[in-house]
Amino acid sequence: MADWAVFRDTGVAHLLSVSGLHVTLFAWLAAAVVAPLWRRSPWLCLRLPAPTAARWVGVVAAFAYALFSGWGVPAQRTVLMLAAVAGLRSLQLRWPWPLVLLTAGVVVTAMDPWAVLQPGFWLSFGAVGLLMATGGGLARSWRARFVAALRTQAVATVGLAPLSLICFSQLSLVGLLANLVAIPVVSFVLMPLALLGGLAPPLWALAALLTQALMAWLGWLARWPAAVWWLPQAPVWAQGLGLLGAGLMVMRLPWRLRAAGLLMTLPLLWPAVDVPAPGEFELLAPDVGQGNAVLVRTQGHALLFDTGPVYAPGADAGERVLLPLLRSQGVQQLDMLLLSHRDTDHVGGAAALMQALPVAELRSSLEAEHPLLRAGPPVRRCEAGQAWQWDGVRFEVLHPTAADYRAGLKPNDLSCVLRVTSAGGLRALLAGDLEAEQERALVRREADLHADVLLVPHHGSKTSSSPELLAAVRPAVGLVQAGYRSRFGHPAPPVLARYQAAGIPVVATPACGAWQWQSATGQGRCQRDAVRRYWQDRVAPAVNPVPMGPPLPAWPEAALP
Repeated sequence: MADWAVFRDTGVAHLLSVSGLHVTLFAWLAAAVVAPLWRRSPWLCLRLPAPTAARWVGVVAAFAYALFSGWGVPAQRTVLMLAAVAGLRSLQLRWPWPLVLLTAGVVVTAMDPWAVLQPGFWLSFGAVGLLMATGGGLARSWRARFVAALRTQAVATVGLAPLSLICFSQLSLVGLLANLVAIPVVSFVLMPLALLGGLAPPLWALAALLTQALMAWLGWLARWPAAVWWLPQAPVWAQGLGLLGAGLMVMRLPWRLRAAGLLMTLPLLWPAVDVPAPGEFELLAPDVGQGNAVLVRTQGHALLFDTGPVYAPGADAGERVLLPLLRSQGVQQLDMLLLSHRDTDHVGGAAALMQALPVAELRSSLEAEHPLLRAGPPVRRCEAGQAWQWDGVRFEVLHPTAADYRAGLKPNDLSCVLRVTSAGGLRALLAGDLEAEQERALVRREADLHADVLLVPHHGSKTSSSPELLAAVRPAVGLVQAGYRSRFGHPAPPVLARYQAAGIPVVATPACGAWQWQSATGQGRCQRDAVRRYWQDRVAPAVNPVPMGPPLPAWPEAALP
């Protein structure tokens, strides 16, 4: 993961996967070997011209290489593009480059219609289109070739910058320097050595040494201050304007038009961030699977309640979901990271977040020796009675008490419970994995627990959401964050029935996607309703219960949390 972070931050990730560049280079090498051999046979040349034969041998070689390397989507697209261009040349059709590129795009999308939903499709076709549109004549001297290489890399860097911002909310400011070294080294040194190493294994040792040197160079660039520029997501009109402006900047046009293109990119480079008004707050609960993670934003502050689960070694909700989300929302730092308790479905993404994003304070119920408490941010134990205000919004910790810590309760019962109250009196209650006994203790301690939004305790487990808690909180809506077809059976049908009997609508992230709620309006919305894909079923708005899909085979009763 650390190496891929370096590749991403230096803008060379396209080189370190089985990409179009590798497949195309392999096809070119195969064609270069076949063409002179084919010309040695008059009989073969009379039946098929050498350039045509070399071209189709290159396509076959590219297909074999892509198949051997795993037949990934980028490799598939490249093979289809090469075949489309070879077919046009074989038919002696000298179409202009836009028509050639469009034909290749039609073939690719006919074979893989969903390719248009992947960033790689637009980046690869965009790069080829830009280079075709801005290409010059054939350079003969070494100096002219060097200048042409610099210009080509500059065109790709500037022209694809808006697409990188739209797709990834980031722009590598050291990408030009990194690619100027990485592209020739990987393409013309490392890749041939890796292929020839199958015949002469000592060449692999040389390739390993050169790879280490390249990694040292990339790592040095990645450590530069402001090596990566992160920007919030811009509106659609700014994205379209930025793409058009970048195209004008790299085309061979008068400088006045290029300057106009630069101005057109400004709304994309400096987008306005939509933040709550003073005294109001916003909840954003992404679909992180089986776990909790809720972003609470005021006008000038951001708090993250839990960080979701670990999916696999080296893959967690912090890296895969929360970091891209926070950056797209314009969150440059967290004023507080509040970890309700130690379970991995609540703290799984914390380490990745604290490594990648400044965190002003870490507040939790974790034991003193927990490794996350040594991650760097100032640490404080959450305890009932703690309260503070940000931008006119009040935050209160309601649980656990000092006595709960002394009693050595299990982690679920030590879950931090946070209440957020707007200036207008609307409230949200985030309850972690609190279970029934401690819920009843909380009800006895707090005279007024009413809240408009309740983060359903313990993902809707049968051990939580006691009738006493629901009667005291009386939420306008309950939010369940759980995995799709959760193996734990969350949310449990008896719990959903309890909410239904109390007249409390339930929204669940497996069916809703990210759920956003604003105290200014008291209304929430599901991302899957706001941005619907044609293959998704329509989700009924806030019903009891929200359809969750058929569960997996239930675990034995004793195994359910």
